[in-house]
Amino acid sequence: MRRDTDVTRRRILRSAAAGTAVTLVGAGLWRSQSTAVPAVAPTATALPVVPGLGLDKFADPLRIPPVRRPRGNGAELTVRLRRANVRVHGQLPEVPMWTFDGHHPGPTIEVFRDQLIRVRWQNELSGAIPVVAVEVPAGDGDPPKNHPGRDGADPVKHLAAVPPWAAVHLHGAHTGGGNDGWAENAVMPGAAQLSEYPNAQPAATLWYHDHAMHLTRYTIMAGLAGFYLVRDREEEALGLPSGDYDIPLMLCDRNLDTDDDGRLAGRLLNKVVLRRAEPKVTGEFTGPYTMVNGVIWPYLNVKPRSYRFRIANVSNYRTFRLMLLDENGEPVMDAVRLIGVDQGLLGAPAPLPDPLPLAPAERADLLIDFSRLRGRKPRLVNVSLGADPGKADPAGGVPEPDVMQFRVSGGSAVAAAMPKRLSPSFHRVTTADVPADVPRRWVVIPPPGAYPGQPVNVLWEMEEVKPAQVTVPGPGIIQIAQGDGQVRTLRRTAQSYEDRTGVVAARGQWERWHFLALTREVHPMHIHATGFQVLSRVRVDRSGYNDGTGGTTTPLRQVGEDPLPAWEQGWKDIITVTGGQLVTVAARFDHPGRFVYHCHLLEHEMHMMRPFVVLPPEVMMLQH
Repeated sequence: MRRDTDVTRRRILRSAAAGTAVTLVGAGLWRSQSTAVPAVAPTATALPVVPGLGLDKFADPLRIPPVRRPRGNGAELTVRLRRANVRVHGQLPEVPMWTFDGHHPGPTIEVFRDQLIRVRWQNELSGAIPVVAVEVPAGDGDPPKNHPGRDGADPVKHLAAVPPWAAVHLHGAHTGGGNDGWAENAVMPGAAQLSEYPNAQPAATLWYHDHAMHLTRYTIMAGLAGFYLVRDREEEALGLPSGDYDIPLMLCDRNLDTDDDGRLAGRLLNKVVLRRAEPKVTGEFTGPYTMVNGVIWPYLNVKPRSYRFRIANVSNYRTFRLMLLDENGEPVMDAVRLIGVDQGLLGAPAPLPDPLPLAPAERADLLIDFSRLRGRKPRLVNVSLGADPGKADPAGGVPEPDVMQFRVSGGSAVAAAMPKRLSPSFHRVTTADVPADVPRRWVVIPPPGAYPGQPVNVLWEMEEVKPAQVTVPGPGIIQIAQGDGQVRTLRRTAQSYEDRTGVVAARGQWERWHFLALTREVHPMHIHATGFQVLSRVRVDRSGYNDGTGGTTTPLRQVGEDPLPAWEQGWKDIITVTGGQLVTVAARFDHPGRFVYHCHLLEHEMHMMRPFVVLPPEVMMLQH
């Protein structure tokens, strides 16, 4: 058992006071790995130290992952999954991580639209997952997730025995089921996963990560993630910032282990709070440290010109609300434009007057114009719902809002050329584009404990039935009154991953997927192998739902429709669904095979995942 938490935190504070003395040594360790702009050695002035977290902010330059560009159609690429030592902050020792090709993030793979490539994901991993995992009993006071250290909890004993198997999923790729990284088709060390990616989709920011069943909450934290960029002629013609001025940013929150004397040991710590001891229900992971490209609170030297940043949130649970602040703390969001989301470019740049929300696995493609910020040090921050921009909110789970710092040089400014239009081929899909008689898929997210023996977060797959076919009210029966007054009656058909496959979609045909959340949490829902557009986001009065029966006693009422913000009007593969909302998306599937859809909160994934199948319509005709 570890020493008392208060003693641990006092020791971290003492070590933080001396942190500046080692900053200059640590900062030099990353310079050779940054290829965006030549690094400028930090001055000897004191750097900001976060109280209670023991590390200087903005002490290390941003790490830029190497780029791999397979050449030609049918090109073959080998990416090795292997253990490597990585330094996440200059004041910390190197720590073991699982990586792609020895890098965290893994190498950025760049391809061209319609360029078919084959990737050999070679498993060379060894040893146990290099993450310390602890489960802390719930208690009063400062939430344990807000500070480093194990809080007296012993490591999860079964994790050390898990073999280093892996299944790589290219998130957002339109590819066949055999290449999608099925979670149970993981490969052991010495074997390889062979995947073929046709890349027959518009330019977009995708990312690849481990998808092994039951393990992603640990293996992605251990380092198994990287960017995958699809480019095309349409994007090239826009003259967007490129080369050193097109930079991927992989964001995540993390926690760190401490030694017996309370000093930061650097090793990654997955610390969650037990919501319930028997049967065991763990809470979701959030951490006090923010990493960008594997570095805690980095800085990036930039020129006074426009840059393109492709941002991916790879956190287990945290939704970032991103805002750019000047060094005086004032928002400068007029320098920021949103040009793309998960599956590619928007039709036109969109201003962002408010913080940009980014849920786990979502991506945002941003242009930031630094030309009027010469010689200044603006910051990218995470704005808590309970605090002003740039202010900490420990009670809200954000003890440190800073994400990273930009150091704008004082040279001549280069005026930004902002295109008025982006993707000429982009079309905003509306209900008029989707035939009324297409298949409708209903997914209900009930509150935890919605039925006996299942206290965790789950999802229900539903089918529409006539009221006379079921007992109303009854468990797993949901009725919802739509805007036109029509009441739909839904019956639960599946509630766990192992239940029979109920969704069989026809390749190339439109479908409407309805996600109805009755919880009070935000769930980022991901559908594999497609891009979709959001048709509507409707508020629902959930008072008709009865927690005791696990169904509705009176039909749920729709009470209003929310306008879709700019970041929900493009092609997506993640959509957030908040409690008391019905979100409808329109999707088509290009490739046949067996896939899954699931919540991308990694502590929810194993219980909120369901399979579906895509078949050629001609094959479906032979089913009867």
